[in-house]
Amino acid sequence: MSKNEENTVRNNTADHQFELMIEGELSMLGYVMADENTTIIFSHTEVPEKLEGQGIASRLAKVALEFAKSKELAVIPLCPFVKSYIRRHPEYQTLVK
Repeated sequence: MSKNEENTVRNNTADHQFELMIEGELSMLGYVMADENTTIIFSHTEVPEKLEGQGIASRLAKVALEFAKSKELAVIPLCPFVKSYIRRHPEYQTLVK
């Protein structure tokens, strides 16, 4: 993985997750597409313990929500972190189904 790829959130469509690699550690926000690909369900966020508290989950949530917005997808935030992120960022509340 190049230095440019590390520290950049990417959508791994094969594994249905947004990913961020930092210091060789993978953080991710998992999702499921539903309703004939008109809805995205954010299921869970994982950040390695040694990377917690650095805003990584927020970066994943922002990129994932911007993706949903750009594709005009309805959002179902099952993940408690994404749910709280949306509460703190009202610009995404209109996406919630």
